[in-house]
Parts: sequence; structure tokens; C-alpha cells
Amino acid sequence: MTTYHSLEVEGLNVFYREAGNPNNPVILLLHGFPSASHMFRELIPILEKDYYLIAPDYPGFGNTSSPDREDFQYTFDHITEIIETFIDKLGLAKYALYVFDYGAPIGFRIAMHHPERVTAIISQNGNIYREGLGEKWAAREDYWRYPTQEKRESYRAAFAPNTIKGQYVDGTKESQVSPDGYTLDIAYMSRLGNDEKQLDLIFDYQNNVKMYPEFQQYLREYQPPLLATWGKNDVSFIPAGAEAFKKDLPKAEIHLLDTGHFALETHAYEIGKQMLDFLKNNKRVE
Repeated sequence: MTTYHSLEVEGLNVFYREAGNPNNPVILLLHGFPSASHMFRELIPILEKDYYLIAPDYPGFGNTSSPDREDFQYTFDHITEIIETFIDKLGLAKYALYVFDYGAPIGFRIAMHHPERVTAIISQNGNIYREGLGEKWAAREDYWRYPTQEKRESYRAAFAPNTIKGQYVDGTKESQVSPDGYTLDIAYMSRLGNDEKQLDLIFDYQNNVKMYPEFQQYLREYQPPLLATWGKNDVSFIPAGAEAFKKDLPKAEIHLLDTGHFALETHAYEIGKQMLDFLKNNKRVE
């Protein structure tokens, strides 16, 4: 069964979900925007018999502390630093990484910093290639090049209730997506002061794109086993981002699923089965 914990990291309470036997191989589950570790609620039971699962919430997300911007720099580098310290405090020496959305730039930073620890990578709509950026990113890159307060304010739409719901249901068949996930995310995003923190991260995302060549170099150099399981109807991170892994990892396993961005909402069983088969076939994971 899943249990729920908090660990003190640099003055923050980092909330995390834990499941499985600590003696089993570890999978670190890294969530995306605008969500938290609850996005793994249906995947964890599929994997917990064979793996030890840890799923943290980032600072400013879910049930982890959300310090004021004056006291905490909301950048992907800083969030990675917190998660790396969290990993060290838990004593995780080897782990596979499940990366989704924001979890990809965080997870690939971790992998670059500690390549000897990473046994495998599962990328579920976790992009590190320009080919994977959908059409909406052109406007975002214009904002990064020529930032104005007006453009910053326009990105409040990213965490409006209808936008969050759309991230869940767009690209899926009617009536397949439970309202529980997006309703909870809407509540998380509407907390007082959270808007400015999220706007900081949207602006800082440009540094993730700048790091794509470094992430790709990590793949070429270390050749980690990689499974890309991708909602092919995602308009944010399009299927070309999944296929692009083959450029640097010829042995990468690619699956395109008939769903959207939050693929676990509709295909948790299929993704869990793919993971079990993939990890079983990669000796490095054990």
C-alpha cells in the first residue's frame, strides 16, 4: 500500500508518497505542471509489488512547502537541488527515473549530475528535444527573448481552471478522464501567492530548452535504457519528441498512445505494463 510522508530539506517539508519493498529496485516518480505526486495514484499499485517507489511533490506544488518568492528562488535549478538533497537524505543510491512534463528537465539534471545512479529512464511526455515542442512554444520563446510585464501577465491563463482541465481532457476520448485530478490541480494552483511562483517557473523554462543539448549529450555518453511512452495527442509535447530519443539512443523503446498530455489518467495500466516489461528486460535496473 502507499504511505504518505514528509522529509525536512533545507527548511522545507517535502511531501512524498512511498510504496513497495525498500529492498527492491527503486523508481523515482517526478511529476509535472500543474500537478503533484497524486498523478501517480493509479500507476503505483501496478508497480509496487516489484519496485520501491518514491514520488515527491516539488516546492510550490502539492503538499510540499510553498515558501514566499522572497525566501525561495523558483527556478528549475533550485528545485532540482532540493530534490537531489531529498534523494540523498533518503539514501537512494540507484534508481530509475520516471519523468513527465516539468519532471523531465528536473530528472535529466539529476541524471547528468549522478549518471552512476541512474538505472533507466521512463519518459512519459517528458521532452528534451526541440522537435517535441508544439506550436504554442513559438509565442513562449518570443516572451523569453523580449520579456515584458504584459507578456508575463498573459501566462496566468496557463493555470486558469479551464486551461488545467484542458490539459487533462484534450486529446482523450469523451468521458475517459476522471475530474478528480484536474479539480485537485485547480485547487493547488489557486492558492494565494502561487500565481507569481508559477510565472517565475514559466519564465525560467527557457533555461531547460537551452540545456537540451546537454541532456542529449548525457544520453549519447551514458546510453541509459530508455522507454518513451507518450500521449500522441499532446499539443504541448508532440510525438516527435518521443521519436527524437532514437537519435541519441538507438535502442530506445518508443510507444505512442491514443491519449493526451496526462496519459496516466487514461492509460495507467498500459504504461505500467510497458514499464514492467521494459525494466525486466534491462539488467541494469536490478
